Amino acid sequence: MARTQTAPATAPKAPDLIAWHVTQKGEKSYWNKCGACWQHKDKKGLTLQLEVLPINGRIVLRQPSEEASAEGGQK
Repeated sequence: MARTQTAPATAPKAPDLIAWHVTQKGEKSYWNKCGACWQHKDKKGLTLQLEVLPINGRIVLRQPSEEASAEGGQK
């Protein structure tokens, strides 16, 4: 017998912030997407999900651009 889902499936929520790994080489900065961040429902914290763990440089959290939002969060 097949199992039935009791709760309706919901689409994943778009991230509130995008995590970027930024490295500096000379005068040029290189930005690589490395994860995403979601605010908790109670607005008292954040969940950061990294796809990679950089060993140098810095991680910058920025709001997704409107272009990325229109493409379903992909940049």
